[in-house]
Amino acid sequence: MGTLGLGGSGLNRTLAELPRHRLPRFPGWWVALGPGIIWMALAQGSGELIWWPYMIAKYGLTFLCLLIPACLLQYPVTVEIGRYTLLTGESIFSGFIRLNRYFGIFLWLLMTLSFLWFGAFASAGGTALAAMTGFPQGWTPRGQTLFWGYATIAVFILAIVFSGVIYQLIENFMKVVALVTIFGLLWACTTPEVIAALSSFSEGLLWPPSDMPRTWDPADATKLLTAITFAGLGGFWILFYSYWMRDKGSGMAGHMGRITGPLAKKPEVVSTEGMLPIDHRSNRQAWRIWKRFLKTDVLVGILGNLLTTMMMCLLAWALLYPQGLIPQDYEIAVVQSRFFEVSWGTFGRILFLLIAAAFLADTWLATADAVSRTQADVLHILFPAARRWPMRKWYFLILGLLTLITGFTMSLEAPGTLILISALIGFIGTVIFPLALYQLNHRLLAKELPAWARPSRFSAALLGVSFIAYAALAVTYLWFRFFT
Repeated sequence: MGTLGLGGSGLNRTLAELPRHRLPRFPGWWVALGPGIIWMALAQGSGELIWWPYMIAKYGLTFLCLLIPACLLQYPVTVEIGRYTLLTGESIFSGFIRLNRYFGIFLWLLMTLSFLWFGAFASAGGTALAAMTGFPQGWTPRGQTLFWGYATIAVFILAIVFSGVIYQLIENFMKVVALVTIFGLLWACTTPEVIAALSSFSEGLLWPPSDMPRTWDPADATKLLTAITFAGLGGFWILFYSYWMRDKGSGMAGHMGRITGPLAKKPEVVSTEGMLPIDHRSNRQAWRIWKRFLKTDVLVGILGNLLTTMMMCLLAWALLYPQGLIPQDYEIAVVQSRFFEVSWGTFGRILFLLIAAAFLADTWLATADAVSRTQADVLHILFPAARRWPMRKWYFLILGLLTLITGFTMSLEAPGTLILISALIGFIGTVIFPLALYQLNHRLLAKELPAWARPSRFSAALLGVSFIAYAALAVTYLWFRFFT
């Protein structure tokens, strides 16, 4: 089993020693799709609602042409994260620790630091609920925001505790949030003001205007970096795609077990060590379908997220920019209620605030769940003694600790500041991931796979493009932040 401590990986067998097994049968598209929808709904809580509207409201169309490339850069990275789990059943952190245990530990510690502040998304959702209700009466906007943030967390914790398969709760809730958001924004975009702005907006998607409408503020460098990085699911959030795949039972993960709630009649045992597909014709045929599913599911997340982000930017261009309204601090979601108020008056304002509260607060739900899964998984991998407790028990212990920690940190600062801190830490991972995934999937794992399951050179080239783009973005950010 190895020894207790960080010196050993806690994995009993190398990839070459893992057992070989059949790929589970593809269950059908309607059943299989889901992780990409969670990806999309979770992404809707940062870049779409907060930083892209902020940049458009303040600087017009200056940076809009970066939106589509920023979203597409995440495609090869997400595919490689999903590929590892589909072919091994293991989490991506198992893969990173197999690649190099010290590298895996470094990423784990960095991720842990990054998510100390994610309670900010619950407080950001609280800004919407506070503005909508004015409750508790007589409290300051900050006090009302924190009240609703804590109330939201309490509701989500109860939902997790009383659920059966926890992943299913997350997927179903996020599907509702994603659909409501898309249809609500589509409706808001049908107003005459928005339609009139569509032509100039479309031009801005392709190339920037010749002049910036206001002087660049160097303090906005971090916000622009966050908008680009989180035009999708950037930072350490992107690694969670592996855990959703695993608990969904996609590919070889169908043999691994899932985390269940305390009231589940038959708790499942979750394994940290996976298995590889046997070299057989039936497996080869199954992999063709699973590979097609992986690419489709990732595109559902990326293109759905791109659509909602473009609609939020269009609304900001048509309705916020002309009025000089800039969302920030404890009105981070309140200013955008102008979107729906134009169409439906007070009813529209309330509707938007409800939607904003949902897809900001759902970020806390999905993140708390995913971070708890990740921490429980890494503890089982690194510390064999930790396996005396099932992963399910570690999951709920960590969920409780995260609730206390984020409840404390969200009271320290306005939500926008806390989200920026998390994003800066997460961006370090964003630059590293393409290189690590190339070494993991195209070098280490590929040697143990049948020829038909190995990733292509084209996939490797796409990872290279993402790495070069993120590295260039990091250099540009440092230059503008500290030398201009």
